Amino acid sequence: MSDRHRHHEHHAHPHRHGHDSPGVRHRLGHLLSPHSHESADKLDSALESSARGMRALWASLAVLGVTALAQAAVVAVSGSVALLGDTVHNAADALTAVPLGIAFVLGRRAATRRFTYGYGRAEDLAGIAIVLTIAASAAFAAWAAVERLLDPRPVAHVPAVAVAALVGFAGNEWVARYRIRVGRDIGSAALVADGLHARTDGFTSLAVLLGAGGSALGWQLADPLVGLAITAAIALVLRDAAREVFRRVMDAVDPALVDRAERALREVPGVREVGELRLRWIGHRLRAEVAVVVDGDATVRAAHAIAVEAEHALLHAVPKLTAALVHADPAPAPGEEDPHLALAHHTGARPAELGPTPPI
Repeated sequence: MSDRHRHHEHHAHPHRHGHDSPGVRHRLGHLLSPHSHESADKLDSALESSARGMRALWASLAVLGVTALAQAAVVAVSGSVALLGDTVHNAADALTAVPLGIAFVLGRRAATRRFTYGYGRAEDLAGIAIVLTIAASAAFAAWAAVERLLDPRPVAHVPAVAVAALVGFAGNEWVARYRIRVGRDIGSAALVADGLHARTDGFTSLAVLLGAGGSALGWQLADPLVGLAITAAIALVLRDAAREVFRRVMDAVDPALVDRAERALREVPGVREVGELRLRWIGHRLRAEVAVVVDGDATVRAAHAIAVEAEHALLHAVPKLTAALVHADPAPAPGEEDPHLALAHHTGARPAELGPTPPI
């Protein structure tokens, strides 16, 4: 087996790291309490983030469930389609906790020989379910509003409708703040999307007040028109949530994270250049694959030490990163044959395109 292959095989099981932030607090903690990069640390971190996500989901389900029930009682006595649309949307928002909860539970399962990366991508499937739920609630709200436009009817118990609108706003805003904060902390795009969804729901609840005001003044079309406005707001949320989930499904990452990783790698002693660098989300955790160029005359042990230090630098520099696979390429020597030549017929690339991997 060649030196190159021995090094690559060693990093098929990368070191783990249990810390997410390279800030001052983390560096001080690193000095005062030496940490481990073992898999148990990563597992503890992943379990804790999933537990936080589950707490956020249960709290959201409880708050939005109570909010929707209170609004449904007012819908039954008032006949307001604007409030009906808001109620249905709040109920659907509460129920999105179910697919996310399942995803968080699945994400705790260990990797298997079939699912070698684990089950973290279940969150992406949950995100798709959330987008479909938002789309269904928008369609229902639109249908109810159009039907009332074609058959206008007065709204009863207008003060109760106004109070229910305020209750809807308060419940959704609390849930939005909680979901967004936890989702960003643990790196869950699906939970953040759900939080943004709840925030817009809060403002659509306030729009119900306009319909109630118009109804109080005797304008029967105010209620269905506000219902249509709520539908438009839901459609905007649908667009943003769909875009976020699509990016995650397609393994998109913030380019700033790539820049940050490259800067950290270039500061590692022994790294002459950074070649191909890939980052991808698996659930709410990041994984990295990178090729670095090192001295072509370095021993296997020396190249391995540089790769380990490069991985260590990445784990400190990139938030939410829990594993990195680092491959060392030798710096080219004059007249030396391309060390990747044997791979050319597998990749379809010309020999000159293979290695050392060109900088990004």
